[in-house]
Amino acid sequence: MTEPKMSKPDAGELIRQLHERPQMPLAEWLQAPAHVHFKAFRMSDPPVQRPASREEFRSLLESFTVPADATVIQDAFGYGVKTAASGERLILIWQAHTEYYSYQVWHIPSAQAARLSFGPMTFPDYRFPVTPLGAEVCRLDILLMAEPLPDSEVLRQQFPGPVMYGSRILDEETSLVTSFTPDEYGREHYWVSVGSARSSRSHLKDIVDAIVRIETYYHLLLMQKPLFSAAIDQAYKFEQVHLKQREIITGHIGHADAQTLQRWLNGLTQDLLKTTRLAGKLHFELSASVPYDKIVHRTLASLDERTLPLYRPMSDYVLSGVTGVAEGYQQLLKRIDTLRSGFEGVISILRARVDLMLQAQNLALLASVDKTTKSQAILQHTVEGLSVIVIAYYLSGLMGYIFKGLYEMGWLRNANIAAALFVPLAVGLAFAITHFSRKHLYKKFSGEPPAAAEKPQV
Repeated sequence: MTEPKMSKPDAGELIRQLHERPQMPLAEWLQAPAHVHFKAFRMSDPPVQRPASREEFRSLLESFTVPADATVIQDAFGYGVKTAASGERLILIWQAHTEYYSYQVWHIPSAQAARLSFGPMTFPDYRFPVTPLGAEVCRLDILLMAEPLPDSEVLRQQFPGPVMYGSRILDEETSLVTSFTPDEYGREHYWVSVGSARSSRSHLKDIVDAIVRIETYYHLLLMQKPLFSAAIDQAYKFEQVHLKQREIITGHIGHADAQTLQRWLNGLTQDLLKTTRLAGKLHFELSASVPYDKIVHRTLASLDERTLPLYRPMSDYVLSGVTGVAEGYQQLLKRIDTLRSGFEGVISILRARVDLMLQAQNLALLASVDKTTKSQAILQHTVEGLSVIVIAYYLSGLMGYIFKGLYEMGWLRNANIAAALFVPLAVGLAFAITHFSRKHLYKKFSGEPPAAAEKPQV
């Protein structure tokens, strides 16, 4: 499989991108009062869905007929501004992150418009026509008001849920109230009073960005709790199985045969594969929990939160939800890794045991082969010795006939004495014939002369 080519950016272009802040021109468009809707969506396949979300934003701008001169679209950020005939302004902001992408929709009313309230946007002919990609992370409904914070009884009617939370943030004039409870549209309400002196400053977007950052990463952390709970139960089952297997193997490994060892290895290998698959899934889903937790804490710290009379601090709710969550996720990952290491350790022990058994069998086989080889060598020497005797016997017999013939012809005085004297010579000839025949056969089949062999005993 071919790997995708990675284009190396130019150094000057990279530095320009690092210092570029495309959000800054938005400060010229923002003001209070304003009504903001925020939506965030978790991407299941970021490399594919991130560019798709950019095209989705383009289609959103086209559906609102946002003019090109009021549009900015970059790789991971874009916005468009539309001004109605009544003077009302609609600002659409899209941003893609590592795991999710989001929309901020700002409605800035004209001076003659009615008072803003939570709920659907009142911009003329407003309709959000896009069906976003991925799973929804959160929805927010934010009112940015230039007036001071109303009484708690007045605000009570604007917020669902039993408890309201409020704090002063950034300065003495900016206050925030929420209930962290979704309404009938699935949106959490935020009322932010920025004060008349700060109503047109660029920190309006900083406030909204801080709120949506806390909410988004808060929800991203807690969205993994069902997976975390299911993984805890699965890890517990694996641990119990591994504990029982280890006790059985420890008690019987000393006298287990090859078939039993193979059965144990098969079972443990299957459990290891399941554990590895679970560990891979959890690492993919939970590995970002620590940086997300840090983002939530640092964003809360950057707000410089101070108590607001009659309200519980906003950080109480947020921190009570995320405290210990990221650490719990990491402990689960360590627990799964420990379990996987345990399976690997037992498998290694069983493999070592199997190797020892194989080595013992090989040694026994080698000993048997060596014993057989020695027996064959002894038998070969015996056969060679017998061959010398047989050849000498036949040579002596043949020469006996010759000696008898010579005796009858009168050429020999005594055939028996000649035959007896020929026996040692026949033995020598037989030995020479056997030796040179063996040498010839070695040279013919192996191409090498044989090693010096012991002289066969007659």
